[in-house]
Amino acid sequence: MKMNPFPKFVLIAVIVSAIIFGIMQLIKVPAVKNLVAPEGKQATTSVSKDVKKAMKDGAEIVNVGVVTWGGYAGGQYFNNGFNPSKDSRYFSEYGIFVKFQVLDDFNASRAAWKKGEVDLMWVTADAYPTETAGLIDAGYNPRFIFQADWSRKGDAIVAINGINSVADLSGKKIAVAPGTPSHSLLLKTLEANNMSYENITPVIVPSAIDAAAMFKAGKVDAAVVWSPDDADCVRTVRGSKVLISTGTAPFIIADGFFVNAQTLEKKHDAIVSFVEGFLRGAAEINTDPAAKQKAIQILMTGLNLDQQLAENAINNVRLTTFGDNLNFFGLNQSYTGVKGEDLYNQMGKMYSSIKVGDSFLAPSNLPAWRNVTDLSIIREIQSRGKLTSAGDAAEGEIKFTKASQKDITATALSRKSLTVTFATGSAALDQNAKLIIEMGFVDIAKQFASARIRIIGHTDNVGSREGNISLSKKRAKSVADFLVSEYGFDSNRFIIDGKGPDEPASTNDTEEGRAANRRTEFQLLNN
Repeated sequence: MKMNPFPKFVLIAVIVSAIIFGIMQLIKVPAVKNLVAPEGKQATTSVSKDVKKAMKDGAEIVNVGVVTWGGYAGGQYFNNGFNPSKDSRYFSEYGIFVKFQVLDDFNASRAAWKKGEVDLMWVTADAYPTETAGLIDAGYNPRFIFQADWSRKGDAIVAINGINSVADLSGKKIAVAPGTPSHSLLLKTLEANNMSYENITPVIVPSAIDAAAMFKAGKVDAAVVWSPDDADCVRTVRGSKVLISTGTAPFIIADGFFVNAQTLEKKHDAIVSFVEGFLRGAAEINTDPAAKQKAIQILMTGLNLDQQLAENAINNVRLTTFGDNLNFFGLNQSYTGVKGEDLYNQMGKMYSSIKVGDSFLAPSNLPAWRNVTDLSIIREIQSRGKLTSAGDAAEGEIKFTKASQKDITATALSRKSLTVTFATGSAALDQNAKLIIEMGFVDIAKQFASARIRIIGHTDNVGSREGNISLSKKRAKSVADFLVSEYGFDSNRFIIDGKGPDEPASTNDTEEGRAANRRTEFQLLNN
């Protein structure tokens, strides 16, 4: 996944390797040759004479800043390439031109946006909190207007031999680029194991490319990288593995675009048309193999990728549709999954407690989500009523088959314990117990949506062992039933177990210790 910004107020050294990576240092691009324009120049797009004439006659152009990433393929496919053209469906169906400008250097991309050289700029909802306050303080009015994709296997944590679970990361040196989607994945992974940032030894690097380089050089125990660097790391470092990726955590990193409020007002109709065409393109790629192949060819040309990298670029994302956007922005009242506001607020809180140098990655008084978004685009597309095909619908819920014996005995990737209190001898959840589960685990279950979950009940040693084991299983089952009925999780996702008093977390000789032993453990399992 591409680098998201360090906040404006964070001073951090940026290491540039001009020979190998050139301007790719601050974005998500595969560490291979010939992915950018020669001599480290920014990739540019041309405007033909007939387009210039049409613009002179009144046709409007929407300028879009992107990076080398497959999640924007919907719009690029609909545009029939990266350049504005009369061959574009944007022109033939909407009467507008669209220009995708590859701005792989983060600082250059934001400078272009501030100058008005591009209208829409890429961003991820999870790292958006690291720059909203800085932009507002500088006199701009950023508005996140639509979601382009979810990262699916595009971001990953790789680890050396011997690190088999999140708990094994404790005390280890982990290379990570702060305030980026990579950082978001790491923080959420630690949270799923009752761990914090202080439990690891972060090694700060400018980008995920640098994280991969450090890992391959043997300087760190783990690194947060992106595809295809994850595979390259595993090939290079003997015995290493992908510990976790956004394949397991498919609802953490969400790409989208933001626009300045003044630009949105000025070009509102053209931007509505741009977004509608983008979402139509995404739906076609998702449902039509021929459209997908055409999109791959467009990525190969526009991003200077070989076919395998272009295929990976699309296959490692979920191109989001109109229905997905209704969910993301909370416009579908029945949707209970992860929303953009959830990611923004959760990561804003996490980043506001982490310092790089003398500054926090996000301010404690984070601008409200409603003040840095604009729903008018999605609402107008909804009112037009054109995007009603099956392909325009939201992604379906992830379904699980009935757990096999292999699933039942699978190794735990992470373990999170909560003190869920039950009445003596009872397996019924009261309101307080439900609140603890909601606050302590529901978001993790939503975001790590591809992982099976083992729920284990534990008791103190009061009473018979057999009775406590039976009771602990019933309590674990009550927790699973609550998650299924209240949040619609697939019942096949849960594996129920009860250990009774057999695995105490503390002594049973004191009331405090016995209370600590009466707990419920949630485990995310390796797929």
